[in-house]
Amino acid sequence: MTVPLLAGVPLLEDLEVAGRTVLVRADLNVPLRDGEVADDLRISASLPTLRALLERGAALVVCSHLGRPSGPGDPGTSLRPVADRLAVLLGRPVVLAADVAGDDARARAAALAPGEVLLLENLRWEPGETAGAAELAARLASLADRYVDDAFGAAHRAHASIAGVPALLPGAAGLLLARELEVLGGLRDAPARPYVAVLGGAKVSDKLAVLERLLERVDVLAVGGAMATTFQLAEGRPIGLSRVEADRAESVGRLVAAARARGIEILLPVDLVVAATFERDAEPLVVDVADMPADRMSLDIGPRTAARIAEAIASAGAVFWNGPMGVSEWPSFASGTRTVAEAMAASPAFTVVGGGDSAAAVRAMGLDDRMDHISTGGGASLELLEGRALPGVEALRTTPRPS
Repeated sequence: MTVPLLAGVPLLEDLEVAGRTVLVRADLNVPLRDGEVADDLRISASLPTLRALLERGAALVVCSHLGRPSGPGDPGTSLRPVADRLAVLLGRPVVLAADVAGDDARARAAALAPGEVLLLENLRWEPGETAGAAELAARLASLADRYVDDAFGAAHRAHASIAGVPALLPGAAGLLLARELEVLGGLRDAPARPYVAVLGGAKVSDKLAVLERLLERVDVLAVGGAMATTFQLAEGRPIGLSRVEADRAESVGRLVAAARARGIEILLPVDLVVAATFERDAEPLVVDVADMPADRMSLDIGPRTAARIAEAIASAGAVFWNGPMGVSEWPSFASGTRTVAEAMAASPAFTVVGGGDSAAAVRAMGLDDRMDHISTGGGASLELLEGRALPGVEALRTTPRPS
């Protein structure tokens, strides 16, 4: 069966790569700590595509962005730690170019033999990357004969390496990108029922559009994290000193009222874990939502709320989760996020974690191998579920045919 999101997208299996140099746009934008990779989820996720290409006799020029460089050559955003970690995971040397698509990259790419791997420096060292510059796309394309996009986490950006290069080289979707489109496309178009969405994180404004689309499709919506405060304000609940987007409360109220009128179950916090200050060691206190103290702020959902969400997950056919339920990196305020993660791990439902902080939390808890799918793209997954076209995917649909 053809997945609608994959219709017209060339796949890796159809791309002839033997004896060719392949430019692979990967998403290796990983967190660093003390100059080393702190979480290699995205590097590990790129391995199946890289290995498949190497096994088929390709030479690889891999490119990615990392962080937000202060300017060209920013040493704190060099891909050196990524190259070192990729070499360990791939089990072969990975050479790091001194630049993105300059003299060193050109010389090293021209000298590559089948089975060898070159990693370009941080794409965002080039201002033309985020601007979608045709000139940079041409320089990148000149390094290879074929193109593979495996960077789902950046597929929603019309950047030079994402939308520009596939117009110049015969391209295909990598294994990771194809899997993301298959899974998230299935959730968007034909989810198993009941379909439960769990949304958390800090800002409801980042998720209003996807919230509106989800409320057209889900059977149950559960809300936690700081964004739940805006929902509470919309319902006239006390919020104390909690973070809130007051200017979004009216919009949220309208969406919730319309959803309830259609019979959708909305699970909002009934209790909270609050504290007097936003500090790791602040003393936690569990309170009912109606009894929220004026001098406290919400830092996690309470145990009764977490239990209600876990019950919905246990009886679901499909679950999509994006965003932690509280300040999950602080032990005193991580219980809600852990309860949701454990419920998903135990559920017979098809479980999808929508990238970002929720994916990091699941990995930190050692529960990642008990989820059906952990997306590598938080923003991209939300835009896809929202119904937006992803520039990286659209570009592949019009990529030139190999000569």
